[in-house]
Amino acid sequence: MKEKREGLDYWIHWQVFVCALVIVAPAIAAAIVLSRYRDEQLRPSDVWTPCWKKIHPICLLVYRGLVVLIMSCLLTRFLLVDGAFAFYFYTQWTFTLVIVYFAIGTVISAHGCWMHFKQGAQGVTQDEEANEFLKREIQETDHATLNFRENNAIRSRDKEVKEKRAGILGYTMQIIYQICAGAVMLTDIVFWCLLAPFMSDHFSVNALMFCMHSLNFVFLLLDTLLNSLPFPWFRMAYFVFFSCIYVVFQWILHACGFTWWPYPFLELSTPWAPAWYIAMALVHVPCYFFYWLVVKAKNSFLPKWFPHAYVRSY
Repeated sequence: MKEKREGLDYWIHWQVFVCALVIVAPAIAAAIVLSRYRDEQLRPSDVWTPCWKKIHPICLLVYRGLVVLIMSCLLTRFLLVDGAFAFYFYTQWTFTLVIVYFAIGTVISAHGCWMHFKQGAQGVTQDEEANEFLKREIQETDHATLNFRENNAIRSRDKEVKEKRAGILGYTMQIIYQICAGAVMLTDIVFWCLLAPFMSDHFSVNALMFCMHSLNFVFLLLDTLLNSLPFPWFRMAYFVFFSCIYVVFQWILHACGFTWWPYPFLELSTPWAPAWYIAMALVHVPCYFFYWLVVKAKNSFLPKWFPHAYVRSY
């Protein structure tokens, strides 16, 4: 794939500067959005507990672990065929990021389940002691004093819960989750709606490619239906950064001697390049917005349809 480097004239075409502006402007806008908006507090339990009452957290742990195993096998199979060249494509970037999300989720779920079982073993004894204490208090004090103390205890517990928030790993997992949501939509839509129908002469859709461009969405969607993670809209900024980094990566490789573009709409020598870049920039909005609607529908309809089974966490 490495060919003769093109001259300076390739980089001084007017469309190159317009395309560069299309990359820089969204990145600046994303940075401004992140500087103005702040996250809702992410609780530790949000990253490892399911949003369903009767589903034990260990089920989410097992699911995430299986996804890591399956997707890692598929990526390994791809690497055995194409080697490091596989990461020339946005698909492999996205696929790998989804694996990272599920790997972090597996670690966090394992830690959460371990803490759950550890505290559960002590919880029965503590609850029994607390009940006995309350019974003695009822007998020894009047009703008003008991209410006062109970109210203070409730406020203290609420304050303690509010002060607890997920650590850096939890917030990292949430950010990667929302990048994957947009990137998976973009990857699959571009492949199935643009590349597969109009570029079938350049490649054939085999079983491996089918899995690479479908299972990423299926696995992430199933995790969304199970997890309790918030999905703030402004996190689209990280999705924009992710795509900008990929395009800059391609430009750097091209400047270093690679003359073949993995996607024809990234080619800069055609006068249609600015239109393609603008179109690909704009398509990020519906891709992310669609997944945001999925999460919105989940938190709007599932509590109504399953009021005794679904737990709205935020």
